[in-house]
Amino acid sequence: MTDFSQSRRKMVDNQLRTNDVTDHRILDAMELVPRERFVPASKKAVAYIDEDLPVGPTDSGRVVMKPHIFGKLVQLSEIREGDVVLVVGAGTGYSAAVVSKLAASVVALEENEELAKTATEILVELGIENAVVVEGALNKGFASEGPYDVILIDGAVEVLPDELTKQLKPGGRLTVVEGQGGSGTAKLYRNSDGVIGSVFGFNASVSLLPGFEKTEEFEF
Repeated sequence: MTDFSQSRRKMVDNQLRTNDVTDHRILDAMELVPRERFVPASKKAVAYIDEDLPVGPTDSGRVVMKPHIFGKLVQLSEIREGDVVLVVGAGTGYSAAVVSKLAASVVALEENEELAKTATEILVELGIENAVVVEGALNKGFASEGPYDVILIDGAVEVLPDELTKQLKPGGRLTVVEGQGGSGTAKLYRNSDGVIGSVFGFNASVSLLPGFEKTEEFEF
């Protein structure tokens, strides 16, 4: 039988610490949250390898992000204890569960009905009361519960809609991986008195979220 608590400790020591995730609050949260609960039964034994793991139908492309990439993205977000956070692309709820240990409250947005239902069930089973799963188009955000201190996009985008950055509070941060494959980069966007600026975070390869693809352009 797999000792998941030992696997979590090894993930923290061998994947997170060695990739410059130094925030002890994040390390503690990721050692506490049972990642194996958020993946299919067939993937539980490998829940702590440093790879994307599918959470929906194979052709959906929906995954739980590589632990070290996720940890670095959360660290880039600078989440504080009093923050209200929107997680875009919640999947089965792993990212929301981790962030719930760092923030005051979490709105976990998911557009896939089955994934949203699963996420809600798991978060309830784990006794996480400061995170709620809501359904809606990922690329629209969830303005009715905003504005937010932090928006964390749990997946890659080719295009970042203005509609999401408009849901940030003054001083709010949005973290996302832009681009696919080896060309992906994590960025931190910040709302400074209504002006949205961005800085480079780190290189990253993450699966693309649905609804964030570039529109095909026709050449004449």
